[in-house]
Amino acid sequence: MKVCVVGAGAIGGYMAVRLAHAGHAVSAIARGPHLAAIRANGLKLIEGDRELVATDLTATDRVGEPGPQDVVLLALKAHQIVPVVDDLPALFGPDTVVVTLQNGIPWWYFQQVDGEYAGRVVETVDPGGVLFRAIDPGRVIGCIAYPAAEIAEPGVIRHIEGNRFPVGELDGRDSDRVRMISGLFQEAGFKSRVLDDIRSEIWLKLWGNLTFNPISALTHSTLVDICQFPLTRGLAAAMMTEAQQVAERLGAHFRVGMERRIAGAESVGKHKTSMLQDVEAGKPLEVDGMLGVVVELAEMTGVEVPTLRALHACVSLLNRTIQDEGVRIKGAPK
Repeated sequence: MKVCVVGAGAIGGYMAVRLAHAGHAVSAIARGPHLAAIRANGLKLIEGDRELVATDLTATDRVGEPGPQDVVLLALKAHQIVPVVDDLPALFGPDTVVVTLQNGIPWWYFQQVDGEYAGRVVETVDPGGVLFRAIDPGRVIGCIAYPAAEIAEPGVIRHIEGNRFPVGELDGRDSDRVRMISGLFQEAGFKSRVLDDIRSEIWLKLWGNLTFNPISALTHSTLVDICQFPLTRGLAAAMMTEAQQVAERLGAHFRVGMERRIAGAESVGKHKTSMLQDVEAGKPLEVDGMLGVVVELAEMTGVEVPTLRALHACVSLLNRTIQDEGVRIKGAPK
């Protein structure tokens, strides 16, 4: 099967190596030193004591170069999709499936769904509805990426923990193609349940991301540090309570309680969230996709979220400072 991973970073790279080793024809879209390293030495995945290297994948920074694919894994962050959206159709054949792996609320959240908010554009992650109009929702399969991974160095992905990639049709139906995607992922060694309510699962993952990512970025602390320090554990609980009210107003359901969700984050240990990794690298932060979008949905549904607004303000200023001043904030090695 021909699979193109658009955004072969931590999660995209993890999936690319596994899929390549499962025998699929994988193309990886990357850039900069990461791309150069992949071209020179292949893409390496470190999983505990095991190393896998994919040397036969196609690596490029030109999105359309690989041509029509069977599956496109869209593993870019929310703010990175719009700049490449005009190039994506070059990857599409008549039956190409687009699997979205973004953290947070996706642009398609109110597509192929009934109810009061059907057909709404989520402006925070899709200003002006560019993605809403450009990508046919009929191609899209939703996916939640639960694993934690990081780019250890250019061309090298280190897997931290987890291997779950549940998937679902936007309208909740069971289909041959969603089963095909689930089977593709399972063949590569991932756990991939087919869900009939992808939006509730999105909220379950986002519940942690909108909480722990901004707190970690502002405090330079890992998941276990945040969860075991009483003040930040309380802050996390307050943020999660507000977010749950918004989600439930939109019809989502939480199959896991808040304390269990916090305990799950704590069990990951000394892991730096993706937002903290971006702070240390001086990269733009995924503020809107994780937190700003929930503030927008709170306004849409009339839910008061003062704690989320406060964290959103602080991490937004941090993001602007990083970009305007070229700041990189990283702890000194011991």
